[in-house]
Amino acid sequence: MSVNGAGEIVNVGREQVHVVDSGPLDAPPLLLSSGLGGAWFDWTPAVALLRDEYRVTVFDRPGLGLSPAAVAPPSLRRDTAIMEALAERTGRPVTVLAHSMAAFHAEALARLRPELVRGMVLVDPSYERDPHVRVRVAAALTPLATATGAFLGATRLAKAAGPLGRRLVLKHTSRRDEAVPEDVVRSVYGRGTVIGAVIAEELAYREEAADLARLRERRPFPPVPLTVVTALGDVEKPDKKREWSEDHEHLARMSPRGGRIELPDALHMVPLDRPDVVADAVAGLRRAEIAS
Repeated sequence: MSVNGAGEIVNVGREQVHVVDSGPLDAPPLLLSSGLGGAWFDWTPAVALLRDEYRVTVFDRPGLGLSPAAVAPPSLRRDTAIMEALAERTGRPVTVLAHSMAAFHAEALARLRPELVRGMVLVDPSYERDPHVRVRVAAALTPLATATGAFLGATRLAKAAGPLGRRLVLKHTSRRDEAVPEDVVRSVYGRGTVIGAVIAEELAYREEAADLARLRERRPFPPVPLTVVTALGDVEKPDKKREWSEDHEHLARMSPRGGRIELPDALHMVPLDRPDVVADAVAGLRRAEIAS
């Protein structure tokens, strides 16, 4: 996977997304999705371990990474539809790897289009115990988020604010440097469009969690191999560690073929810090599939 984002812009319905493919064309396909506000290069260390044996597709949601600005606001429906289109693009059922908030979209895809999903690795996935939302404001406030990003871009403040924000986030969620050169990071997070998209995803987060909770009531999760990776290194209090582990155990039990990997010392950015665990989880799903 090229560090400079050499890929293509793919039309998925009304949206356009930046997609980077690597690995043999005839290898088992993997579809990788980053967490809230993430970019394709979050997966670079993991892709390096996977691309010899798999056809790896990693993408940026609308407005993020190198994807053009979004047409529609972030929502569970929009982002699940994007994953659906990219899975169909491979021509075969895919194994989905989803980090953090992207787990919402991956789970929704499996429930809505189970024939497209061969297996799933949820990497320190987001989980909300009580995601009910009384007033929905994300769609109404997204234009304001977009305008904020546009203002920062026009005044060139984005070139300083975006990369600084990225560094502050990684300071608390990762123990390594970026997996790509600093100029690549600046070229992404220095864009006002990206800052606006990050704010919009923050606004949509809880509404997406609530929509997923309702979907769980209507559509079952398919009996596909499923691994949930739990990072506890940035969860400080013992009771919160226990709660996070219980939440992820609940996710693992969605499938009768589900399991969990617990990393007591790992921080949230597992795709960056522990690509070995990600690769091992994919290999474990493949062994489980062969054994069955």
